[in-house]
Parts: sequence; C-alpha cells; structure tokens
Amino acid sequence: MSGGTSTREACTIEVGNGVNLDARLYRASASSAASVAVLVHPYTVLGGCQWLMRGIATGLADRGLTALTFDMRGAGKSSGRASLTGFPEVDDVVSVCKWICSNLSTRRILLIGSSAGAPIAGSAVDRVEEAVGYVGIGYPFGLTASILFGRHHGAILQSPKPKLFVMGSRDGFTSVKQLEKKLKNSAGVTRTHLIEGAGHFQMEGAAFDQQMVALILQFFASLSL
Repeated sequence: MSGGTSTREACTIEVGNGVNLDARLYRASASSAASVAVLVHPYTVLGGCQWLMRGIATGLADRGLTALTFDMRGAGKSSGRASLTGFPEVDDVVSVCKWICSNLSTRRILLIGSSAGAPIAGSAVDRVEEAVGYVGIGYPFGLTASILFGRHHGAILQSPKPKLFVMGSRDGFTSVKQLEKKLKNSAGVTRTHLIEGAGHFQMEGAAFDQQMVALILQFFASLSL
C-alpha cells in the first residue's frame, strides 16, 4: 500500500431504537474503500472514545487503508447508554459495518478492537460476512476482566477467521501465560505479537500508534496471500 495524505469526514450512523453513532471516516486518498478497517475504542465506562483511535486510523489511511472510528453508544456525541458488559455495543459494531458496506461499496472489513473494544469487536466478527480478519490490541483475557467480558471470549476464539492478538508483556489485565493458555485452542489462523515492557494503558497512547499501524498492515497484507 502506498503512502499518501488521507482525508477525514464526519458521519452519523443509525443503529435503531433511537441510537445514533458519531463516526469519522479516514479515507485513503490513493485507493477505493473496497477494504476498510473498523476500529473499536476502549471501555466507554472508563472514558473510552473514538478519539483514542485517531492516530492508528490516520496512519492506516495515510498508508492506503481507509479506516473508520466511531463512538459506541453513550460515548462522545453518540446517543444511547453504555453497558457494563459490552453486548449492546456489539450491535453498534455490526451496524457500523453494514453502513460501510451499503455506503462505501466495501467488500472487505478488518475489525480492530483496543482494550475492552477487543472483546466487543471479537463478538461481531462472525456476524459480519465481509469481515476477513480481526486484530485485538490488549484483549482483557485476565481473571478480573473476565467478570465483565468473559462471555465474549468464545466468539473470537471459535471463529475460523484469521486473528492477531497484540499485547504488552507487562499488561496489567492479562499475563503472557494467560494469553497463551486462552489462545492454545483458538480456531483458525491465530497470531500473537508481544511488545516487550509495554503496559496495558501505555499501548493506548500515541507513542505506539505507528507500531500498531505497521503490525496491522502487515497482518492485513497476509490475508490477501
């Protein structure tokens, strides 16, 4: 994918039941929107919003992959109420993907979730026919986080679609051993990338954006092989 200057557009996506999502489309200048990366932000209850994903989205678009970020229900300017376990938010992800396919003629979607957005995106993968792969950044597999998100695990682990899990070796929610144990019986092509010395919230920071962009693009390119 060649580099270039991307453009950003604001859009509103209707989910139903009075829920409207505020979104940003980062359109790659030198390519069509046949392929789009959909980025799902961290936990709304703790202040997560699409703004945290803007660096990765911009980086992807500048390097040729159109990207879309959005505020899940209850975050930012989106209407509705955030949930504790993220299941209503899965419907948000599915609706966003349907909107993309209808309005951009998109045929291939890469779902990317960060922190609590990772289990939410993972639960949407097999509900989106056009989803060709999944990237989970800092997926909270640990015991404490599983109280809230444990019921999401099965969806992504049982999905046959290719997946990449990126985690810091000092993630406070999931140890390396817990990650390895969870992924041991994962279906389909399952890859991991550990970032040595990085903590969970560090990886949400701008300092890691370009590294995430490179990993995501490398993974996405492999899906075409």
